[in-house]
Amino acid sequence: MLADLSAPVRQQRILKSHSLMAVFRQLCARPGLSRSDLAAALQLTRSTVGVLVRELIDDGWLAESGAMSPRVFGRRPAPLSIDATRLVLLGADVGADGVRVVATALTGKVLAREHVACGRARGVQACITGLIEALLAVCAQLDGRRQRIIGIGVGLPGVVDPASGRLRCAAKPDWHDVAFADQVATRLAGSALAGVPLFVQNLADAAAIGELEFNGADGAAPLLFLSIDRGVEAGVVVDGRLLRGRNGFAGDVGHMVLHLEGPECVCGRRGCADVLLGVGELLAQNAAESVAELRRRLGEGDVGAVQSVRQAGTALGVLMHNLTCAFDPVRIVLGGAMADLGNALLEPALAALRDHASPAGASLPDVGVSRFGEDAVAVGAAAVVRCQLTRPSPVLVAPALPPGAETGRPRVGPPQQFRFFSQNDLPGDHSCKGTEAAVDEPQPA
Repeated sequence: MLADLSAPVRQQRILKSHSLMAVFRQLCARPGLSRSDLAAALQLTRSTVGVLVRELIDDGWLAESGAMSPRVFGRRPAPLSIDATRLVLLGADVGADGVRVVATALTGKVLAREHVACGRARGVQACITGLIEALLAVCAQLDGRRQRIIGIGVGLPGVVDPASGRLRCAAKPDWHDVAFADQVATRLAGSALAGVPLFVQNLADAAAIGELEFNGADGAAPLLFLSIDRGVEAGVVVDGRLLRGRNGFAGDVGHMVLHLEGPECVCGRRGCADVLLGVGELLAQNAAESVAELRRRLGEGDVGAVQSVRQAGTALGVLMHNLTCAFDPVRIVLGGAMADLGNALLEPALAALRDHASPAGASLPDVGVSRFGEDAVAVGAAAVVRCQLTRPSPVLVAPALPPGAETGRPRVGPPQQFRFFSQNDLPGDHSCKGTEAAVDEPQPA
């Protein structure tokens, strides 16, 4: 009787995949290490590290450059770093008014971007169509001969189930229980992106991962990302892991009550963060068409605009205080359209945060605007891809849908748990040659 060697072989593959990930993650945090440095840091033999590094270089994950410093005897150590030229991540922000897509290097550097307006009145199918158009447009901007796409991440408003790829609910009327990932996969079938792993995540959660993943030494945690746009959402990372809650509602802070006697919210309560901070309410108060117009009025010293933004800033400070009490974050990062209002919003927010914290003598978190600006969610969605493909225990919930490569459709989630991708793992040619896809035949939810 033949022995069953499948379990030991599978275990060996898992261990090798973990080792590959460990090398990659170490260089994410500390670029410029040599092979000897890696062997010492990871407690692996130099020969093992040499094999792992060679595989990562061959597959496009790492690059090596000239010597860091001369030595009297022997070879100079070759510093290693993340390769920012060959493997590409796609990230998308599907917002209330449009779709923004970026292509980034493994380091988070934006290589290309595209924006497609959808309009608030248009439904989920129009947004999916816009997403497909933007994804393919970004593909067309890449160098198909030397750049290879290894994953697509999508940030969505509302409650998202990453495991099934479904959008459970959002503020827009028809955005309820939508098989978003499956529909995008269907629409991309036959295009250059067919078979590329696909991940969906709440937009604030994605942005939080972006701040953590593309911040060199893995960032400061606990970290909290506040997205303030048409609604208010938070992404919370604690101990290096995304906090989702039992039903995925963790971070749904838009209906946290900040003022018991405040204006009525669509949920029926009064004084919710959405109604006190949301862009729509603020624009309506000032009869403004856009945040840019409101910013212009602030610059002109418009009394009504200054007062309404100051009130919103105070409410933001109260919200940050409540979240600081709950999570004790090291850092709070602000994003979304409201962050574009700058100091007019930030100064009253920080004043309110200090006022509420001072009686207890509590230390304050660092507060600032995302360094990715309006690309924060899209870059974060790209970071979700890197995180899922290179962490042994992903920050996010690992998607559980089966692969769709055999049908020519993008896969939802990684093809295997603990699998580190090489070029041969991705079916088909993802070099963005021939970017036709079904962009005008919406699929039913």
